[in-house]
Amino acid sequence: MSNYEKILENLALTDSRFVVMTAENRALVRNLPQALGNRFIDTGITEQTMVGMAAGLALRGRIPVIHALATFLTLRAFEFIRTDVGISGLPVKLTGFIPGILSDANGPTHQAIEDVSIMRGIPNMTVFAPADEQDMALMVEKIWLSNKPAYLRANTRKSVYKHSSFEIGKAEVISRGSDISILVYGPLFEFAMIAKQILEAEGKSVGLYNMRSLKPIDEKAIVEATQNSDLTVIIEDHFQTGGLYTIVAEILMKHQLTADVLPISFNEKWFKPALLNEVLNYEGMTGEKIAERIMHYLGENHFKSDSNSTIKNLEFAE
Repeated sequence: MSNYEKILENLALTDSRFVVMTAENRALVRNLPQALGNRFIDTGITEQTMVGMAAGLALRGRIPVIHALATFLTLRAFEFIRTDVGISGLPVKLTGFIPGILSDANGPTHQAIEDVSIMRGIPNMTVFAPADEQDMALMVEKIWLSNKPAYLRANTRKSVYKHSSFEIGKAEVISRGSDISILVYGPLFEFAMIAKQILEAEGKSVGLYNMRSLKPIDEKAIVEATQNSDLTVIIEDHFQTGGLYTIVAEILMKHQLTADVLPISFNEKWFKPALLNEVLNYEGMTGEKIAERIMHYLGENHFKSDSNSTIKNLEFAE
């Protein structure tokens, strides 16, 4: 399957409406200047200017796909996104690079862990968070060809897990469980998969939902997960406020439902910067530590089996 850059190049070469833009962040689009000529625009480190230009291009019938570090794109240019893009509902596509824990060794200034909250708060904006590179490849063309503005949490982590086809507004249901339902998005999906296998080895019935479309959200999947299992676990590399935990709470209130919910996220704090594996270990977000946290919440502090021996080869690449 083609990667992000190749999919965007092929689409832009067959559809002249597409313009690729960056605020001096070419990590995902290094080879596109030669391919697209004057339809590739680097504005320099000027996220607000880039968004304003993109809105102007969209008003003239173009579809700009713009790139910057997630934290600067969503925070520094927020007013421009809200006012120039959101109010008019223009089809500007925003790609945020190294969102969430993918910024690993960067400190709080570079950690986009409130981006889902602020982007989904903009009327007309849609929000997406792929589990890995293959998942992202399944998603991007449908996102880019929609007539809505969109924010994509870019994720280039490798995996041989084969995701199902993507539909805007739908969750990918990996499994359904009566004891525990795990709702997750982005790079923590792979660790939720490991936690699922550990918990199943302990005799638990575990459901897993890849919530890759965060706005629009799959309300039916959330109602199913929360109402058909004893415990719902929400895993996200985002502040607890405003992300999936808040989305689930809103949906439960809307439908006048209750559920036992365990959030695993960043509660009123930024994460400790380090290499990714160290971040995951310190913050309790490895597969093993997620499983431990769930078992502890259930009041079962000891595993009956050797958890390491239960993990199948998921073949997630480092």
